[in-house]
Amino acid sequence: MRAAPTILHLDMDAFYASVEQASKPSLRGKAVIVGGLGPRGVVATASYEARRFGVHSAMPMGQARRLCPNGAYLVPRFSLYRQVSDVVMAMLRELSPLVEPLSLDEAFVDLEAGGVAFDSRSAREAGERLRADIRAATGLSGSVGLAGSKMLAKVASEEAKPAGLLLIEPGTERELLAPMSVRTLPGVGPATGEHLRRAGITTVGELAEAGEDELVRMVGRSAGAGLYRMALGLDDRRVVAERDAKSVSVEDTFDVDLHDRVRIRGEVQRLADRCVQRLRDSGHSGRTIVLKVRRYDFSTLTRSETLRGPTDDPAVVREAAGRLLEGVDTTGGVRLLGVGVSGLADYTQEDLFAQSLAAESDGTDRADGSDGSGGTGRPDGTGGTDSADGADRTVGAVGEALAGGAVETAAEGARGVAEPLGEPEPAPERRWTAGSDVRHAVYGPGWVQGSGVGRVTVRFEQPGSEPGRVRTFRVDDPELEPSDPLPLVGERP
Repeated sequence: MRAAPTILHLDMDAFYASVEQASKPSLRGKAVIVGGLGPRGVVATASYEARRFGVHSAMPMGQARRLCPNGAYLVPRFSLYRQVSDVVMAMLRELSPLVEPLSLDEAFVDLEAGGVAFDSRSAREAGERLRADIRAATGLSGSVGLAGSKMLAKVASEEAKPAGLLLIEPGTERELLAPMSVRTLPGVGPATGEHLRRAGITTVGELAEAGEDELVRMVGRSAGAGLYRMALGLDDRRVVAERDAKSVSVEDTFDVDLHDRVRIRGEVQRLADRCVQRLRDSGHSGRTIVLKVRRYDFSTLTRSETLRGPTDDPAVVREAAGRLLEGVDTTGGVRLLGVGVSGLADYTQEDLFAQSLAAESDGTDRADGSDGSGGTGRPDGTGGTDSADGADRTVGAVGEALAGGAVETAAEGARGVAEPLGEPEPAPERRWTAGSDVRHAVYGPGWVQGSGVGRVTVRFEQPGSEPGRVRTFRVDDPELEPSDPLPLVGERP
């Protein structure tokens, strides 16, 4: 614990939804929900306007639509979120060399290590300056907490939301924490919170009054001792600048259970390619290939295979994932598939022969112990989740929608060349997901408001413009093409 509130916690406000509102002028001040648009999708982020209707992250999208039927429901655009996050994180690193990112929109900063704050006054000035700089650079708001420990700084930023700053003076921690719910403390989830409630403990003050011995009796030695320290406001963890990723993975939850073995194999191959791309983007290679399968009954199996050397070769990862799939019974149907790589290294082993030999026995065919546990994937998922354990672990999160035409491609590969040639098959209908970026040869940049019955509706506007006009086109209009996101601030074409 520090004698001055020089640990800062920044949490961007409703980050994904706020980015969408900033980039789409017609959505400013309106309810925006970002997440999976399919029947099994869940909410990744809801704007504060949507939260007034009771919508929150990790809620099933169907429930969100019932609560807020007139909201704007959009797919996530992680490439843009990462761009904005990079700008914010660069600003934090200008304050101090000790920056500990927790996700795209959240980080701890040691202001004392950067020489910018040594007491309450200078810490508050640094926090206010940071909030103003973020607003100027991105057009977004962030909430800042300042305290003498990481736990208290995070509590302070949560209390400051939205768009505020709260500084906890050393010596006032217990007074501030006492009336708060036990769920305020890190690690106290619904199950622990309910267990404590049944024992008559609902506030942090009551937790402290219970005493360490009683808490150890209730929840175990490690958890009980930790809860008691947190209730007293004690936390001596340091801000750690580098958090090495332990694994890289991607997964998809499907709107309808998959039964076709060819389709399942094709999805695994596609996931392997996405995983390798993410692996390369992070500058790593890995030795252990992991396959995750959640079946129709919610039982979840994990299989792994350890190579003789680290790799970032997509062919090697595809081959290993395919072998792992052969050992999984998918007869009843599959609702989720995932491919990951762990045992990361900063180099690639150039022993191609060793890679082709593939697996050693250790770690192969391992179950994760979650059979029958239930759940429909990660709370930020939309039927596609990319994750990297470490600084980017909640990024990942939502991911890509299922690629159009994947079934046809896999089936064609299975048929081979022996099938008689007939009339050429029509090209699959182009898919336009709500919220995705497009560009028209005549009208310029815009975004998809919706599509169906062979038509796609586009609103033509961009960050910094006035709300734009809406036009409708055929889904196969040759003048309409997918586009990269435009930056929120700065030069735009």
